[in-house]
Amino acid sequence: MTDKQLQKLVEQVSLTFFAKPFLHHAYFNRRLKTTGGRYHLESHDIDINPKMDEIDTGTNHDILVGIIKHELCHYHLHLAGFSGKHNTPEFKQLLKAVGGSRYAPNTTIRSQPIKYLYRCNRCGLEYHRKRRIDVSKYVCGRCRGKLQLVTNYRMAN
Repeated sequence: MTDKQLQKLVEQVSLTFFAKPFLHHAYFNRRLKTTGGRYHLESHDIDINPKMDEIDTGTNHDILVGIIKHELCHYHLHLAGFSGKHNTPEFKQLLKAVGGSRYAPNTTIRSQPIKYLYRCNRCGLEYHRKRRIDVSKYVCGRCRGKLQLVTNYRMAN
């Protein structure tokens, strides 16, 4: 989807669900990582995380439309003179009325593969670690026994 198509979609959603026109700019912002979109108070523009469209494989763009509704709630409440904050009753009521999404889905995979496996010599507790541990400095957290490197997954691959 291009920025022009997004602009048309936002205008259409605004007229359909809010019965008010969207008179500003909507565009994709690739720098957004953890949020679905943003509404700018000064310029009244809306920028959307392009990953929200990429994870939405359907033809009707349900996830993207839900995020657009969320940002349009901020937009229309702010232009009407209300606070557009998430915790206000006006925002919650409007969001529920139009069926917008409260939270954006998680698009990042934050877990890295396990590289090292350590085992306590005394109690047998295993520690899976991404980084190497200095076994001369660290001991088992359960019994204070000595740790031993069992498997180095990095070297095994």
